Amino acid sequence: MLVSAKKMMADAVKGKYAVGHFNINNLEWTKAILLTAQENNSPVMLGVSEGAGKYMGGYRAVVGLVKGMIEDLSITVPVAIHLDHGSYEGAKKAMEAGFSSVMFDGSHYDIDENIEKTKEIIAIARAQGITVEAEVGAIGGEEDGVVGAGELADPQECKKIADLGVEMLAAGIGNIHGKYPANWNGLDFGILAEIKKLTGDMPLVLHGGTGIPVDMIKEAISLGVAKINVNTECQLSFAAATRKYIEEGKDLVGKGYDPRKILGPGFEAIKATVKEKMEIFGSVNKA
Repeated sequence: MLVSAKKMMADAVKGKYAVGHFNINNLEWTKAILLTAQENNSPVMLGVSEGAGKYMGGYRAVVGLVKGMIEDLSITVPVAIHLDHGSYEGAKKAMEAGFSSVMFDGSHYDIDENIEKTKEIIAIARAQGITVEAEVGAIGGEEDGVVGAGELADPQECKKIADLGVEMLAAGIGNIHGKYPANWNGLDFGILAEIKKLTGDMPLVLHGGTGIPVDMIKEAISLGVAKINVNTECQLSFAAATRKYIEEGKDLVGKGYDPRKILGPGFEAIKATVKEKMEIFGSVNKA
């Protein structure tokens, strides 16, 4: 069922697990993630970047697809449609279209402007029962053209944004989007612990969940991370499975050219990746 992220985040903080936020790009992605969540009795967040929203035909098309699948596939676990790294205008448009949760990424503004714009988004969201995620300190790497350098958030700034009444806070703790380079320093748990101390029960968000070692993920969850974003890993497993199908010449046999056949192995690969993540995050049987 389509819900905001409010209860699933509060439950995750209490239960010391994290809800997976998996980015969707098309029908296959959406269906694979929803079915895997249902099979594992796990709450789930479907992340939609502004670029993916455009690619899929617009925010209303995304909401229609997700709502239709929830109904037709009999999905009973809690599902949130979440705008990932939304701009100020993007967040407003996504809320109008029926998203149940939005991230307003004001990390590139100075802290005062970030606070002002976050307040406006919260006011609109609250009136409609939509949850809001805010960001402090840019997340490194690249996400749909949004680039940051793996910064560490200022814990005091985190407190200022948390105090505005957002439901989730993404704070840079050395994490990056995309593949992690060999010389990556790892997550800064000192900063994370300090942010946790100042923000209390605020559900914290870890972006760039692909490639972070399992022990670091578990440590982050123990320090208040309740939402972990995964995108690149699903893309890589989808690409590898699709490549294998083509390289083995299966598209040239019989009706192997049928797009449903071509995309089949990639669909299964996404399901396997999502299941593995849900097990690591501890969200299995938490719906």
